[in-house]
Amino acid sequence: MKFGIYSSIANPPRGEDLPRCVDEVIEEARLAEQAGFDSCFFGEHHQDKDGFLPSPLIVCTAVAASTTTLRVGTSVILLPLHHPVRLAEDVVTLDIISKGRVTVGVGLGYQEADFRAFGVSMSDRVELFEEKVEILRNCWSGKEFSFDGKHHHIKDLTVRPDPVQKPHPPIWIGASAPVSARRAANIGDALVTTPSTTLDNTCRLIDEYKVAAEAAGKKPAPVIMRDAWVAGSRKEAEEVYGPEVIAAYKYYWRNGLSEFKSIKDESELTLDRIAKDRLIMGDPEECLTEFQRWSEGTGAETCLLRLRHAHSGGPSHAQIMKTIDLIGDRIIPYMG
Repeated sequence: MKFGIYSSIANPPRGEDLPRCVDEVIEEARLAEQAGFDSCFFGEHHQDKDGFLPSPLIVCTAVAASTTTLRVGTSVILLPLHHPVRLAEDVVTLDIISKGRVTVGVGLGYQEADFRAFGVSMSDRVELFEEKVEILRNCWSGKEFSFDGKHHHIKDLTVRPDPVQKPHPPIWIGASAPVSARRAANIGDALVTTPSTTLDNTCRLIDEYKVAAEAAGKKPAPVIMRDAWVAGSRKEAEEVYGPEVIAAYKYYWRNGLSEFKSIKDESELTLDRIAKDRLIMGDPEECLTEFQRWSEGTGAETCLLRLRHAHSGGPSHAQIMKTIDLIGDRIIPYMG
């Protein structure tokens, strides 16, 4: 199984020192490349008081310029907010700069604030999303095309230049519900699961995806994303990572993320209650066993690790660098 890093870039509580955060993430990406990681991914939010960086492709470009083999990607671009032709051109440009190292992860979005700033109705997001995915593929086909949809009208367009990757950069679709998994199977190149749900829920989602992909005549390509932390001991992992992941989960609970809807009160979000079968956290031996269990259970060939949490700001850069080293030494060589 290949490993990637997902990095949220923000600086709570007011986004005061983002240049330092960007420098740290680039240094972490360089170390990840040396440690044997395959990729580094970034997300998108808007008008966030913590300073969450809103343009993941620009961050990807900075990382691509500082590395040589590490793939760079988005997880996710909030596709309903973007004009697909402009996005297609930006991705092609990055694909050329990175010499074919970009993966485009796209999602529907779930926060009203992200949509409000762009005058986009959340009620239209599914239709917008599906049209935009189709247009992206047409843009990267190298052929002239027209598109006449409910939300987009394009006539006799040929997008130049062509991407480096053939037929085009892969389109990964983030999903946390069965209908989204089926959508990923039908119009995406891979499914990316949510990092904050259990193994059982993840396996059910992937099974739904696999059935739909095979029905569509496509080879399933599930990607798992996990909240994970490898440390010298379980106690150290809980002390360093525990407060950060709980702070993040409380944010997601307040904002109505689907996998937290079964939790009735914020007080239920404690490490003792939510860690089992959800967090991969502990010493290298314990984490290796868990990664192997998740690999066998899901059949995923790639695992993205969310080490840094935007809405808590941590763990610290020094702690993340230490964990990347540990994963490179004690996990990646034993995962095949």
